Amino acid sequence: MSTPSLGRSPAGTDRRGVRAFLSGAAGRATLVGLAGAALITFGGFGSGAVRRRDPLLEEMHLSWLRFGHGLVLSTAMVWIGVLLMIAAWVRLGRETLAHRTTVSRLRWVVPVWIAPLLLAVPMFSRDAYSYLAQGALLRDGFDPYAVGPVANPGILLDNVSTVWTTTTAPYGPLFLLLGQGITSLTGDNVIAGTMLLRLTMLPGLALTMWAVPRIARHFGADPAVALWLAVLNPLVLVHLIGGVHNEMLMVGLMTAGIAAVLGHRHVLGMGLVAVAVAIKATAGIALPFLVWIWMQHERTRLRAENDARRERGEPTRQVRTLQLFVKTAGIGFAVFAAVFVVASAVAGVGIGWLTALSGSAKIINWLSLPTILAHFVTVGTGWFTGARLGPVLEVTRLLCAVALVIVLVTAWWRSRHSERSALLGILVSLVAIVILSPAALPWYYSWPLAVAAGLTMSITTLTVLVGLSAWLMLVFQPDGSIGLYTFPHVVLAIVAAVVAALSLRQVDPLRLRSVTHPEPDPAFAAEAEPETTLPADTSEAAVAAADHHDTVPVAPSTRRSTREVST
Repeated sequence: MSTPSLGRSPAGTDRRGVRAFLSGAAGRATLVGLAGAALITFGGFGSGAVRRRDPLLEEMHLSWLRFGHGLVLSTAMVWIGVLLMIAAWVRLGRETLAHRTTVSRLRWVVPVWIAPLLLAVPMFSRDAYSYLAQGALLRDGFDPYAVGPVANPGILLDNVSTVWTTTTAPYGPLFLLLGQGITSLTGDNVIAGTMLLRLTMLPGLALTMWAVPRIARHFGADPAVALWLAVLNPLVLVHLIGGVHNEMLMVGLMTAGIAAVLGHRHVLGMGLVAVAVAIKATAGIALPFLVWIWMQHERTRLRAENDARRERGEPTRQVRTLQLFVKTAGIGFAVFAAVFVVASAVAGVGIGWLTALSGSAKIINWLSLPTILAHFVTVGTGWFTGARLGPVLEVTRLLCAVALVIVLVTAWWRSRHSERSALLGILVSLVAIVILSPAALPWYYSWPLAVAAGLTMSITTLTVLVGLSAWLMLVFQPDGSIGLYTFPHVVLAIVAAVVAALSLRQVDPLRLRSVTHPEPDPAFAAEAEPETTLPADTSEAAVAAADHHDTVPVAPSTRRSTREVST
């Protein structure tokens, strides 16, 4: 991945630009986020999703970090690091909304924040060990779509979560090929395999960094805000890079495919989304919506040709909607089928991953609507009906599955009128999948976040998304266990999320610091990008005021009289 330029200044002034950036509010936030990422990495050696037996820690005489007071210290380091990253992200958000930082600067922040996480043990999830075990199945001649990791005993199996040892792989053939290649290179070395697996996620991160601002520009949104929300979000970096989830590859390829189709490179875009499906099936939801965009482009092209024919006095061609649909959908399906058939043939597997998708039903937590409804029914009526969670959960999941199909079909049909409606259709569909599916996990929300970032959003919407992202980041334990059923944990997560959300609108909403007059960010004078746009609900007067103060410009209807405090 090429290194982005810090600015447009002449050669020899880059160092001054870096110093100016680091001395400003955005630069200080970057350093705070780096410190948070480092604490997460170091604390993770004791409280993260560590191996069940870790000879490396024993050789370094650090195994005490996993027990007793050492575990308490490690856990505290992780949570302090997470809170620092959230605080730094919100601070960057204020600077971004006030147009005091740019896309190029924010792109510099990404490698700074992920550098420590590249050395961390898997954080907040043990899925990386399942990925390696499934890759080893293919390496050793097993069909991961027919048998679970338990069929191939060894060191890799020892670290897989018990619930997944008998579960077949729910991922596409291309991801299995990646796992096979990694385990062929590293053998049963868990550390080397995890590190190499994490490195394979970086192209997905680079694609997301490229595609999301491009989509935002296409729809007139602020690309810097889009990059801040969809990439620098701790929910994305800590979970997808620190946690080593294949969502990073899937989201990167899916958003790149969307950006390509919007740029009239339709076949390339369909191919990229097809590759994303060969990583994880969820990306396939974008394909039928991209067909609408392709049809609109074809219709516009044919109309332009007809206008030219009229000027020349030639007969025009009739634009038939059905014909356009058959053409675009047919080519799109052919591209998808070609990519998937080749990937499956190279991997030597069939389409068994479709049946394996049901394995997610083993996950039961409060993040999915079917589970919430089942808990309400059993808690509210169980004392006189004797209803138990299992049978009720089957009913609620069935009802939500029917609702999901209705939502998907309706969203697709209603999105046929414009590019924007098609992107909104993808967003609605991804949100519906996360909420109505049998199971949901915090990092699943990275799917709709990447799409939503391409649209202009009000400060109120962004505030809600900040609170939701912070809460999702805090409700799982560093070792991957669920904290949703621990009442104090949930309450503390809610309090922290509310503070984070309020902090997007103003500095120090709890009024914990002394009053001073903040000085303008010296880094902002070094570079400015003309393509950035105002938030939808921000007045020009508010933005002008923001250049001299340290609060985020908000709509006149939501502005409150507040004192400025130092950062």
